[in-house]
Amino acid sequence: VHLVESGGGLVQPGETLSLSCAPSGNFHSIRWMAWYRQAPGKQRELVAKIDGDKTQYLDSLKGRFTISQNMFTNILYLQMNNLASEDTAVYYCSGGFYYRNDGDPTTRYAEPWGQGTLVTVSS
Repeated sequence: VHLVESGGGLVQPGETLSLSCAPSGNFHSIRWMAWYRQAPGKQRELVAKIDGDKTQYLDSLKGRFTISQNMFTNILYLQMNNLASEDTAVYYCSGGFYYRNDGDPTTRYAEPWGQGTLVTVSS
């Protein structure tokens, strides 16, 4: 299973940006998907998560970010409004995927990471 993020870039404070994460590979179901971020010199933190019909957000976001997922394409989105300098980070996509290898009836589980996309908020 592979995850590819896109949509990062340089924006000014107060602007909006939307990230996408496209999963690919031979998976047959998704348990959860989430966005994480890692700012320079800081630990990676959970930004938002979708687990079934439940969503979870980092408390400090104060409703500025919205996570969503297209249930037909499985693409994960993160809408980020009113961006601030403290939102500058590399944003990563991750998730829990059930899959089977060709010729192997065993269902396996993996939690891959994307390569990350850089979001820079600066005037």
